[in-house]
Amino acid sequence: MNPYRLYGTSACHLCELAEALLQALRKQGEGVDYDKVDIADSDTLFERYGLLIPVLQDSRGRELRWPFDIEDLRGFIAAD
Repeated sequence: MNPYRLYGTSACHLCELAEALLQALRKQGEGVDYDKVDIADSDTLFERYGLLIPVLQDSRGRELRWPFDIEDLRGFIAAD
């Protein structure tokens, strides 16, 4: 299991933007391993995150909720 989870849905433009930020960090040599979790596959996750996605969660359960930019993302990862 990867240390981060990106909660979203397949039809979420903001989720695509959040993933693009994660990919940008990878291109800059700041490897961030994450799993994408589609909240539409779970009633519980949909109930919890339906209005909040995209949400990046670390292995301790801390969450970075949208809106965030690449600097917010760096800070979140550095604090892990």
